[in-house]
Amino acid sequence: MSPERFQRIHEVLATRQPDLTVCMEEVHKPNNVSAIVRTADAVGIHKVHAVWPNNGMRMLGNTSAGARNWVELETHDSMVNAVGALKAQGMQVLATNLSDTAIDFREVDYTKPTAVILGGEKNGITAEALAMADQDIIIPMVGMVQSLNVSVASALILYEAQRQRQNAGMYNREKTLLSDEVVHRILFERGHPVLAKVARRKGLPYPPLDEHGQIAADEQWWSIMQATEPKKKKALP
Repeated sequence: MSPERFQRIHEVLATRQPDLTVCMEEVHKPNNVSAIVRTADAVGIHKVHAVWPNNGMRMLGNTSAGARNWVELETHDSMVNAVGALKAQGMQVLATNLSDTAIDFREVDYTKPTAVILGGEKNGITAEALAMADQDIIIPMVGMVQSLNVSVASALILYEAQRQRQNAGMYNREKTLLSDEVVHRILFERGHPVLAKVARRKGLPYPPLDEHGQIAADEQWWSIMQATEPKKKKALP
């Protein structure tokens, strides 16, 4: 890893907003999932959430690898589990839904810990999820169409959140809010992807990195890493 890349990763991690996220409720089109994750990365979101009861791995497999390398994804079996986890982190949970109590999405205070539920393309947000949300929000529209593509809606909302947080100085940090453990894992996996893959396969912990991002491992770690792995026997037909 070059010193420039090491510094760039540090700069990106310093802007990460661990208390801002989205939760995709059965968003099933890979291009929408990919676009949402890319926007999340662009506005500094560290982790997104998703509820995919049946085909989650297929969605993940088709999501943009570039953005997915930088935004973590946590999946849940149900909206009850997802919203419960978000509220346990002290987040206000917003739902994009046209209702009598809905407010303009720009009226929300996004400097607070915030999670935005995004409904699936076919059925939108379920009644179950709406019942658990703290506030419904809408994107005002004056045309004949009364809804936007889910990835477009997420981009509008997240960039409003970024605008508010930028004005509040929440991106102007010298040190990241992420834990040292998470930072080290990201630096190692993104700076030394091949060695990280081998280390995971061999069950080795990631060794320390020096001030330039280079691996500072002992001889034993390197010895195990360089040891030839036994070839797997082919199963008999």
